Amino acid sequence: MDFITLALIFFTSLLVYAGYCLSNKTLNLPPCPVRPLPLVGHLLALKTDRRPKFKQWREQCGDMFSVYLGSQLLVVINDFQLIKETFVKRADEFSDRPVSFLDKMTGQQGRGIVMNSGQVWKEQRSVALSILRKFGFGKNVLAERVQEEVSHYLDYLSSCDGNPVDIKKITTESTANIICSILTGKRYEYTHPTFQKLIMEIERYFISNKQDATITCFPFLKYFPGHTNMAKNMDYILKILREFIVKSKDKDPEDNFISSYVTERDSRIVSGEATTMDKINLLRSVLDLFVAGTETTSTTICWFVLYMLNYPQVQKKIFDEINTHIGSGRVPSIQDRPKLVYLNAAIKETQRFASIVPQSVIRSCSKTLTIRDYTIPEGSLIVPNLDSVLLDKKIWGSDADVFNPDRFIDTKGQLKKPEEFIPFGVGRRVCLGESMAKTELFLYLSSLIQRFHLLPVHPDQPPPMDYIYGITMIPKSYQLKLIERAAI
Repeated sequence: MDFITLALIFFTSLLVYAGYCLSNKTLNLPPCPVRPLPLVGHLLALKTDRRPKFKQWREQCGDMFSVYLGSQLLVVINDFQLIKETFVKRADEFSDRPVSFLDKMTGQQGRGIVMNSGQVWKEQRSVALSILRKFGFGKNVLAERVQEEVSHYLDYLSSCDGNPVDIKKITTESTANIICSILTGKRYEYTHPTFQKLIMEIERYFISNKQDATITCFPFLKYFPGHTNMAKNMDYILKILREFIVKSKDKDPEDNFISSYVTERDSRIVSGEATTMDKINLLRSVLDLFVAGTETTSTTICWFVLYMLNYPQVQKKIFDEINTHIGSGRVPSIQDRPKLVYLNAAIKETQRFASIVPQSVIRSCSKTLTIRDYTIPEGSLIVPNLDSVLLDKKIWGSDADVFNPDRFIDTKGQLKKPEEFIPFGVGRRVCLGESMAKTELFLYLSSLIQRFHLLPVHPDQPPPMDYIYGITMIPKSYQLKLIERAAI
């Protein structure tokens, strides 16, 4: 990058900073916790873990505050009622996504489901939901596929013979296999080289997403070396998924998502119906579903296991419940879910306490709007701070910072369903795979506790409940011993 470019960047940053000072005087923006620095805004304060800083700034500024990612204004919504008012009651105004640098580079801009907006997004999401419902999301058809995969997963864990093991890799591979089966109609062996490579590249994709956010806020960084690696990573993922599509598109449409999508697209074209269904949107939708169907579910399972190691009394209570209602003569089925109240409460408490996606995916404002008399300028980013709701002591009580499944059980012994429980997000952008995730979590975790006693490697020294901050809150690497209970 030459001197002229650097000078332009410097003077542009000064103009942006001057614009901030002026806008604060002329616009009634949500309060800013501290004055942003020229060029970087608040990024230095947020360079590692945003969670404690956002918590501090909520206490300082209240239910809504402004931060600057470089020159980009980001409005953070912390209060549950305000989140509902903004993203549910005013969903038409607050459902758009910003355009990411990586999508521009790889030709994925305005494609698929997760990072798309407008009519294209509405059709792609509607089609995806329709196909997934046909497969029985949350019902027996999906449950049968999950149970088949859970059986392979447990057999692998059994092969470890009670030796110390880190379950993260195998758990990611196993949950990825379920969404792979739904998308392509095929299950892969854990050692399959293409499947292994795809999992590895998806993990890199999550890491590159952090870089993508930075370059989106600082477009001039694209002139520095390194950004091309993100595009290469994405191109490799898309190459593998294209191969999946070619192999799956002519199969029975009742068997896989890809073939169902192609069949529906062809039907709309033949009937003369206007549609955005095409090869590129299919490719991006497959990517979106694969990523969404893998990362958060596997991470939730890893957090649940970690909590069982730290709270053995909870693990025992779950096992006793399973033993009472199911016994050891058969594996748990989805029909058992209403019976296992305490297990369901422990799953919910895991999602709440771990707060796996602390900030939902960012939205953007396509026009200037107001929220409770504050101005939200056109082009601003806005995000619901789910972490703030899930750990709010005003909602969950003074022990909100303690793992306690009983908070989800009422005085009659029934499972509570508080509206403030929003780990899957809110409004029209609520997670597409919520039903699938609930089915997976129940079947994986009920089967796991039924078959194995989960123990720390060192007795009375459970691994710490620390996390690695990122798009999702991943527990730091840990090992455990899985000791088989009585043979089923």
